Amino acid sequence: MRALLRCLIALGLTGASACAWAAAPAAIELRLPAIAGDGADLAMPIRIMLLLTLLSLAPAMLVTMTAFTRIVVVLSMLRHAIGMQETPPNQVLVSLALFLSLFAMMPVITQINEQAFQPYSTGKMGSEQAVSIAAGHLRDFMVRQTREADLALMVELSHAAPPARVEDISLVQLTPAFMLSELRSAFQIGFMIFLPFIMIDLVVSSVLMSLGMLMVPPVMIALPLKLLMFILIDGWNLVARSLLGSFH
Repeated sequence: MRALLRCLIALGLTGASACAWAAAPAAIELRLPAIAGDGADLAMPIRIMLLLTLLSLAPAMLVTMTAFTRIVVVLSMLRHAIGMQETPPNQVLVSLALFLSLFAMMPVITQINEQAFQPYSTGKMGSEQAVSIAAGHLRDFMVRQTREADLALMVELSHAAPPARVEDISLVQLTPAFMLSELRSAFQIGFMIFLPFIMIDLVVSSVLMSLGMLMVPPVMIALPLKLLMFILIDGWNLVARSLLGSFH
């Protein structure tokens, strides 16, 4: 009788669904996601949360821990060397840098996928071990591109003991050292790219001055010549080949 009264009251307030709730309140249970599953690993909601966190940090990791920095700086310097400030546009340069970075990082991505992600996704490996293996492959790539002087500088600034092995190098010390080395390499490659374009500018300026054409801007003559030279030597292929070949 009491259950029937509760059903009628609930029906008058919220409808038939509330009547079902009032008649069988014990059938409703609140379940919270577990932090760990049966295999003592992270539960699926926690995995999803960590994945979303990783995706939010992906742009920063792309810039600081991959080949993207060197490639995008060299492409930007190439655009300035030719003399076109907005062509190719930034979206094109960044997209090209992303795909070239993918080619440069493909061996590391393959190792991480085969030795860390696939075993973790199939449940053969725990999350901590998978992260450790993935970080180890990424650390090896960064160490190969980092100069010892830059790494020693970061260790000195952090007031830490010099690492005895590669495994002892902290990513907090390695990441800025890697970026300094990447910027140095990018400027070295950019300097070599600038030289032939500067020679064209000098030759055009000298010819115009010798002809007495002081009112003609040298850029109007030099820019088409630089574009023609860049096309004839297949410059984009040379730049892409040199960039990818600079990683070891």
